[in-house]
Amino acid sequence: MAEIFWGTIWPLVLLIVYILVIVVPLLVAVAYLTYAERKVIGGMQLRQGPMFVGPYGLLQPLADGVKLFFKETVIPSRANKGVFLIAPMITFILALIGWAVIPFGDGLVLADINVGILYLFAVSSLGVYGIIMAGWASNSRYAFLGALRSSAQMISYEIAMGMIIISVLLTAGSLNLSEIVRAQAEQGWYLFWHFPMFMIFLVAILAETNRLPFDLPEDEASLVTGYNVEYSSMTFALFFLGEYANMILMSAMATILFLGGWLPPFEVAPFTWIPGPIWFILKVCVILFVYIWARATLPRYRYDQLMRLGWKVLLPISFGWLVLTAGVLVAFDLVPG
Repeated sequence: MAEIFWGTIWPLVLLIVYILVIVVPLLVAVAYLTYAERKVIGGMQLRQGPMFVGPYGLLQPLADGVKLFFKETVIPSRANKGVFLIAPMITFILALIGWAVIPFGDGLVLADINVGILYLFAVSSLGVYGIIMAGWASNSRYAFLGALRSSAQMISYEIAMGMIIISVLLTAGSLNLSEIVRAQAEQGWYLFWHFPMFMIFLVAILAETNRLPFDLPEDEASLVTGYNVEYSSMTFALFFLGEYANMILMSAMATILFLGGWLPPFEVAPFTWIPGPIWFILKVCVILFVYIWARATLPRYRYDQLMRLGWKVLLPISFGWLVLTAGVLVAFDLVPG
């Protein structure tokens, strides 16, 4: 009986351990991404950033977390309380479950499924529900307007992202994220083969995660932070954590699709001495720096400019590149498989 019990329970225990190995470092990374953002923007604007909580301000994320944890959770009297509380949970959970298919190295992945890229695209698409539920449940015109802006924005830029991802999939010949990285070991990083799409993908993930210069759903000047204006305490913290976790997830997607995932930039020493997961983390950090750089330097777009860029510029270019990629692969007999 003991053998049967442990044979049944041990796989579940092992799965929980694997999940914690991914989730706990991710939460720490989210906390210190906020610290890195404030420090980098401070350096770009000739100021210090956090300095007083711990040495060099390193304990500032911990202090922010404790402050939010002990704040009172205020729920508007006319809000739909159930949906109001569920919305930030959905946003945060969706930001975490996408990591199930992210390969950190060769074989270092929780679920190595054959449709990993479709899973990621589905998870990122579902993120709009948390935001639209928060805006509707708050029973506030400002929150609801911010939620409507966000849903329209995310849907618009997901279409261009989808075209770009299909171009990469045609080149790699697989929907498996690990296989896409291995294909780049043979063909070269897709950054060079699809460089215009890499630049458009960076723009699209900025819009997808509601970051400057496309943070129209959180436009402080006209919406008073938009869909989360009625949230406080840990419910606000879940939105905050979800946004930064999504930034890291989208950076990981860009790394896998265009920057060779865990592959070193050159297959020679000393680059090959560094483990693959370290290269993966370094590349993700480079994309995150682009996020912060854009916030520190670019002005916010108007909403009509945002939608025009998505539908009239990025979508036609990405669709044209998809047709060009398919044509070149067929014409030169380069179709994988």
